[in-house]
Amino acid sequence: MGVSSIDVTLFRKMVMNGAINLKNNQEEVNQLNVFPVPDGDTGTNMSMTITSGVNEMTNFESSSIIDVAKVLSRGALMGARGNSGVILSQFLRGVYVGLKENTTNELDKLGLLKCFESGRKIAFKAVTEPVEGTILTVIRESYEKVNAMIDDIADTEELLRKYLEFAKDTLAHTPDLLPVLKEAGVVDSGGAGFVKIIEGWMLALEGISLEVADAKTNSAKEAQAKKTELKYIYDVETIIALKKPESFESADLVSSISLVGDALTVTKDNDLVKVHVHTNKPGKILDIALKLGDLITVKVDNLNVKPQVKEAALGIKEAPKKPIAIISVCFGDGIISTFKEMGVDYIISGGQTMNPSTESFVEAIKEVHAENVIIIPNNGNVVMAAKQAANLVDDVNVAVIKAKTIAQGFSSLMYYDPESDLETNVTNMEEAIANVTSGEVTYSVRDTEIGGVKINTDDYMGIANGKIIISTKERKDALKSLLGDCINDDSHMVTFFYGKDVKEDEVSELEDIATSINPNVDVEIIDGKQEIYSYIIAVE
Repeated sequence: MGVSSIDVTLFRKMVMNGAINLKNNQEEVNQLNVFPVPDGDTGTNMSMTITSGVNEMTNFESSSIIDVAKVLSRGALMGARGNSGVILSQFLRGVYVGLKENTTNELDKLGLLKCFESGRKIAFKAVTEPVEGTILTVIRESYEKVNAMIDDIADTEELLRKYLEFAKDTLAHTPDLLPVLKEAGVVDSGGAGFVKIIEGWMLALEGISLEVADAKTNSAKEAQAKKTELKYIYDVETIIALKKPESFESADLVSSISLVGDALTVTKDNDLVKVHVHTNKPGKILDIALKLGDLITVKVDNLNVKPQVKEAALGIKEAPKKPIAIISVCFGDGIISTFKEMGVDYIISGGQTMNPSTESFVEAIKEVHAENVIIIPNNGNVVMAAKQAANLVDDVNVAVIKAKTIAQGFSSLMYYDPESDLETNVTNMEEAIANVTSGEVTYSVRDTEIGGVKINTDDYMGIANGKIIISTKERKDALKSLLGDCINDDSHMVTFFYGKDVKEDEVSELEDIATSINPNVDVEIIDGKQEIYSYIIAVE
């Protein structure tokens, strides 16, 4: 006889085991990304999603399996990253909903079956247009197959073992349901991550407790996520009356302060210098400033403290809400600066290189203190987390526009009017998105073939509206072919964001390359300073 029921202690072990098994294998899941670009992170997203839930569960003391599942669900919901992470969080919410219908504090085979049924229903509801051959198919078919044979299943352990067998079988057949998977020679990455979790559950039922493996390679993206969310917590601003204004060199001050902070600006006006910087060592900044002269004003804010808390501490009434605020997901210092100049109030760092969590969107919505909020995701794998966050905030009207690329987001901002209402702005911005062609040039991390294009490792790929149109050894050849596909007789504007790896001599040729295809286009060239993507291009 196997395990007949799951109590709260075993439930905790199962969840923990599943999270550890996924974490230990997340790079394997990451490698299943269909596009051979260096930002495939499904495994990382799913691992960080369930880990967020596990952390909440671990810190919660309760003997109620329902309450533990509720806390797990809430933690995963707030920590959800990427589309597969959001779907996973909704599956775990379904497990909690299924448990609520249980009359005991344990799960027998019918109780576990109910959790799988509820997990399937709620996961599917989270997706507007479900696609077969994905994690959703694995979740659905595994439930349907065990449900069909439930009378022949002896106990809870056998049910989970069968569920896992069916999940693995469905995963193996995902390429038959989704042609792009078959062409790339991979199974669905979200489904693979889900199977790793269920494997961990099964091992727990068998009495095997897993441990986290050496995470030197696995933790790279988690470290990046922590870094991009908030590296420095103090905002320091001071004005210095220089002792020797004639010998002051801004470059020397920048060099000293940049070692202990970022977001640095230094402005000189006669014998006064204004310094603004984000840092973890405000005292060090002020020590550097004091060596140059007297401090006229000093302002230090803790960026972790919400405005409402600051205002309450100072006895200040809450400021009126802004009519409309814009939140955008961006990467690359130059791209971020451009989006801010175009009216974005709050930047969430990430997108291609790291998908932000649901919680990061919720915090951003609160931070902008507005009646209406427009979120520009700039990445298709970010949209679900943004929409999930919008549903969690009650006192703000939140619209998530359909910008799935930096190019689309950039074009949408050109049609934003702060004097117009939310509905008008969303309509105008989405019309702009529909009329822009997005292009990227990046490099391949593996050999594959997609859409009839043979791709070799380290090739440069030209990607137009999400479709790889060329793969070649020379970046310039990839760029020319991409522009030839994106620019036509009706094009009137081409905007280039060039990355950190692009040299000045390449930049100087961009306008000539674009106008050789259509001499009537206007060309704008911006130093995006982004990683991974040599060029991000918007053609309108």
